[in-house]
Amino acid sequence: MSAVDQNLKGILERVSVSDIPINLKTQITTRIDQLLNLKNSPTFLPEYDRMTKYVEWILALPWNTRTEDNLDINKAKEILDKNHHGLSEIKDRILEYLSVMKLKRDRNEGAEVYRAPILCFVGLAGTGKTTIAISIAEAMGRRFARIPFGGMGDALELRGQSRMHSESEPGKVIKALRSTGSKNCVILLDEIDRVTEQGRSSIMGVLVELLDPTQNKEYVDHYIDYPFDLSEVLFVATSNNTQTISTAVMDRLEPISMPSYSDNDKITIAKNYMMPRIRRNMGIDEQMLVINDDVWPLLVRPFGFDAGMRTLERTLQGVARKVARMLVEGSVTNVTLTRENFKEFIS
Repeated sequence: MSAVDQNLKGILERVSVSDIPINLKTQITTRIDQLLNLKNSPTFLPEYDRMTKYVEWILALPWNTRTEDNLDINKAKEILDKNHHGLSEIKDRILEYLSVMKLKRDRNEGAEVYRAPILCFVGLAGTGKTTIAISIAEAMGRRFARIPFGGMGDALELRGQSRMHSESEPGKVIKALRSTGSKNCVILLDEIDRVTEQGRSSIMGVLVELLDPTQNKEYVDHYIDYPFDLSEVLFVATSNNTQTISTAVMDRLEPISMPSYSDNDKITIAKNYMMPRIRRNMGIDEQMLVINDDVWPLLVRPFGFDAGMRTLERTLQGVARKVARMLVEGSVTNVTLTRENFKEFIS
């Protein structure tokens, strides 16, 4: 038996013991049988390569694999408070959603999963839209994947391309499922307003299907060419504004405005959340870099107003890098930022 025959036999064995749908198993078995009859054909090797790649994708998808939801409301609140300062309205909305899920699960075991409207966080850059989505996944104990929409120009990026085309591959939705290995993961649809004008209508059409539980039970990726049930996926969307999002998509979303941060909010977040993480990531102990309280207002907006946290984060990272170099060179053992010297570290 040739190596190719052995490989195809191994594929058949893996397919037979997998948990993929019965109809799909039958289709794959039939195609491999047909392929074996083409061994002397010049088209055999290209078709063989396409078939093996396809089966690897099929076997890697979580057709029936789920993670167990953590619906402990107190634990979820603890995680949200740990990761985010303020945002009480948004946190309340998330906890309400989890509460309904818990009640429905406890009182109707085995019943259809409760599906809340898809949350869409709308706000300026740097206001925490992406990180709150990550925290939702952490609070629920679900795996997380992100699909960036910025600059997306073709619905095929979401839907995949037919295997008849060379170099075809699944779309980003199927890739997200494979990366999480979970049928009930959280998928972030990030910046859905930033698709190109040329591809907007077709991309919005795919989004309507993704976000509608009556349609996404049988979502068909062009590459996989078989319905996949997305009804257990928790989709979360973000957007800078809603003006360019189609009415049909907005009808399936629950927009929540992300507020701009005041200077006091920024100082609290930077002190309690951001700077400890930056120190940890750069290997700097707390006593090696101290920032006096009266310096924080000067760090918040060294170059003018910014609604989000990214400018402040870049400023603090720059400070930490300069301190790290001074520590490595041995010129200092610790640094304290004061009103007199702070400009030396943010230039």
